[in-house]
Amino acid sequence: MALAIRDVREHDLDAVLALNNAAGTGILVTDSARLRHLYDNAHYFRVAEMDGVIAGFLIALRPDANYTSPNFHWFQDHYESFVYIDRIVVAPEYRGHGLGRVFYCDVQSYAEVRVPLLTCEVFLEPRDDMVVLFHGTLGFQEVGQQKMGAKGPKVSLLAKELPSFPFVRERYLDGDGLPDVSWLAERHRPCEGAAQEVRA
Repeated sequence: MALAIRDVREHDLDAVLALNNAAGTGILVTDSARLRHLYDNAHYFRVAEMDGVIAGFLIALRPDANYTSPNFHWFQDHYESFVYIDRIVVAPEYRGHGLGRVFYCDVQSYAEVRVPLLTCEVFLEPRDDMVVLFHGTLGFQEVGQQKMGAKGPKVSLLAKELPSFPFVRERYLDGDGLPDVSWLAERHRPCEGAAQEVRA
């Protein structure tokens, strides 16, 4: 099977929404308006395409994103610079083949030339030990816990230090910036800064 990790396209959104809402208790259900808001505002929004079929996706944001998730706000309150993984979904038929690790390697390659931390959360209610173990093996450590609202589930807030960042900051970011090459380019966000706020 041919695998491609690529930036999301507008015509992918229906398939992404269906995957999101079929993912189970570990992923919050969303709607087309909220997904469109993420499409317009996310700094990283990539899909895995397997032989023409959307097999999964990962969405991540930086601190200046127009986004009102309580977990995203927690990281905004505690850290100046980071990439926050909002959600990752892999279709059931493609699980168990390492696609999650491929996504995390890809988002880390985006993050480590821009920020010192990669962040995310995992649900503790209900707790999924496989998800907790997965993040631990990738080097994430718990930096806090909170409940998502008065009646929401408890989450573990995770962060991973990116050891390449000091090298990049010293040699590039403190000077003229990253080289102007396609693999370092930012994702084009269709309505950058113009979309209405949508609550997660």
